[in-house]
Amino acid sequence: MKLRKHGNAAPYLFLLPSVFIFAIFVFMPFIRTVFLSFTLTNSRGEMVEFVGLENYIKQFSSPIFRNSLKLTLIFAPLVGVPTFFAAYFLAALANVRARGSRIYEVMYSLPMAVASAPAAAIWFMLLSSSRAGIINHILGTDIRWLLDARFALFGVAFVTIWLNVGTSFIFLLTGFRNVPDELLESARIDGAGYFKRLFSVITPVASPQIFFVIFLNIISSFQSFAQIRLLTQGGPSYSTNVLVYTIYQAAIRDSRFETAFAQSMVLFVIILVITIIQFKTENRMVHYQ
Repeated sequence: MKLRKHGNAAPYLFLLPSVFIFAIFVFMPFIRTVFLSFTLTNSRGEMVEFVGLENYIKQFSSPIFRNSLKLTLIFAPLVGVPTFFAAYFLAALANVRARGSRIYEVMYSLPMAVASAPAAAIWFMLLSSSRAGIINHILGTDIRWLLDARFALFGVAFVTIWLNVGTSFIFLLTGFRNVPDELLESARIDGAGYFKRLFSVITPVASPQIFFVIFLNIISSFQSFAQIRLLTQGGPSYSTNVLVYTIYQAAIRDSRFETAFAQSMVLFVIILVITIIQFKTENRMVHYQ
């Protein structure tokens, strides 16, 4: 009996290092953030006075914060939806095995290997407002993609889509290729062409990966920071000042940590709601084998 109890405790002992790391670097900072969001802090982020909901009231009374929140809610589908459809299209193409298809698979997934900083530098040159900018040269236009408030959010969204499409492509291609050959062969015998098999067989069977990719893209778009910092710095005229960048400005530039803590909790609640929706809708949208 003692040996059995000892054996049952072994998995928990192996988990202790991970639990300890999570407690130190995730749970404790999160609890501290929750608490300090109800306080005034000094320039070092230390509590000075407990103020309750005052920080939250100030934020929702601020036009800049409300604009940031609106931009964030626009930016998420602006990035998530095109990223999914682009990755779905590329995965559908790569799922057809042919000579040299490995080359295309590497090319489609290549953006995931590029860090945000060099990618932003490359796209900054591509989206240059002068005629020297490659995009303007191809289109024959002279649009200030990153300097005009009408286009800046779309410019940053396009760069973010390019950065995220490789990861989504890998997940979707994996799901497509995990479809049993018997199902595909049965559909082929019944006279189903490739597109019929794609939408009627492959897509339902790969629904777990599709479902995961949809919410992965939405949540990652809420956390987009580096490309905004390097391309537009929240401008022009706050047109790309999404919530993550607002948090950065409050904490790093202005040393208003209580403001950043409150804004972080708002972002946390948004992502939490999306996660809850994901779990609530999973059983209706996902078909497991």
